[in-house]
Amino acid sequence: MSEEREGQRQTHVRYLIITILFIVSCFSFADRSALSQAVSVMPAAMNMNAQRLSYLLFAFGWAYALGQLPAGGLLDRFGSKRVYGIAIVAWSLCAFLTALAGYLAASAAFTAIFILRVLSGLFQSPVFPGNGRIVAAWFPTSERGRASAIFNSSQYFALPIFAPIFGWLIHLSGWRSCFWFMGVLGIALTTVWFTNIYGVKEHPRIAPAEIDAIERGGGLVNTDSAASAKKNTLTWATVKKLMSYRMLVGVYIGQYCITTLTWFFLTWFPLYLSQARHMSVIKVGFAAAVPGLCGGFGGVLGGVFSDRLLRRGHSLSFARKLPIMAGMALSMTIIACNYASSQSIMLLFMSVSFFGKGIGALGWTVVSDTSPKGMVGMNGALFNLFGNMAGITTPLIIGYIVAKTHSYNGALIFVAFIAFCAIVSYGPIVGEIKRLDFGADAAS
Repeated sequence: MSEEREGQRQTHVRYLIITILFIVSCFSFADRSALSQAVSVMPAAMNMNAQRLSYLLFAFGWAYALGQLPAGGLLDRFGSKRVYGIAIVAWSLCAFLTALAGYLAASAAFTAIFILRVLSGLFQSPVFPGNGRIVAAWFPTSERGRASAIFNSSQYFALPIFAPIFGWLIHLSGWRSCFWFMGVLGIALTTVWFTNIYGVKEHPRIAPAEIDAIERGGGLVNTDSAASAKKNTLTWATVKKLMSYRMLVGVYIGQYCITTLTWFFLTWFPLYLSQARHMSVIKVGFAAAVPGLCGGFGGVLGGVFSDRLLRRGHSLSFARKLPIMAGMALSMTIIACNYASSQSIMLLFMSVSFFGKGIGALGWTVVSDTSPKGMVGMNGALFNLFGNMAGITTPLIIGYIVAKTHSYNGALIFVAFIAFCAIVSYGPIVGEIKRLDFGADAAS
């Protein structure tokens, strides 16, 4: 009788899982943005102008992109818990070392921070492929839009949560304090990760009823199963196969465009506020929070809206594409900031733009919907590789525009144009959205 009650008992462990993914992802994005806030008070001897900062941002961006395919292969081979958890430890250590680098001579400090940004980019590369992989396992199709939107919204909530903290720490104890703080927080999150993250069928607190509900709803519950054979997906044949589908290529290009907006927000937006709008370091922290919160709410709303369309009988393609394309159209309002005479009006347009960007950021949901079984990590990694090529190009392009024109107007026009390109990508290029099946030889 007790076994029967245990089988019927309903749990909601998947909500704990997505909460942890959201928190860790916020931590990852905060680590990426800390340097942009700290640079304004770094010693003059380090000569941290727009060009040199773009090199540091580039260092992280290209390493993060370069690490995507190896990260996807490692996730599929060794599981999300182990690979992702080790990564958290490693990039937290980089934060500690960045703070220590501040005690070096100016030229040596710049070189050390550059190297540490490269390493941090490599170590953070499993984050979003791991998130997509875990969501594909833990959530049925009808809940996947919301779940993916929640972890994806971390890119918007990270700045509102951490920017005021960074501003206060910098004002109180100098720029190094940001990185001490991130290192300590990372160690705490590592403990949370290893004590709560498991494969669906291995989680100690999950009831059979929840496993059954996830599996019947389309969740890939065997993705991280200890009994599941782990094959090596990190091969050129796998990459070539994934790249042979126009739908996936369109999704990859669309993610590059959407991630360009993300990188502007994380890296150049605080500098836009301080340099173009002449805000103090503390005011930047609070002002940056407003568009960030709007983007976060838009991200969650986009996922909820997409799942609701799906439950009402609309096709998977319509349910995913409509929020993406409408959101990108709304994000093009960023151009209006060039004509805003007051800071309040500028923040209003920026908030509307990032609200739209949040609505349209459903790429990881599409990855969970389309990935062949056994290749969720690799497809997510390839998707994130394309997306985070924007981490290489955006800092350099915007840095070049600002350096040449001594204005951010051209940069905002560039960002709006890229948002338009996302609409084109998800329209005629992607076509029908559906799960691919490479056959039994590809199954894990």
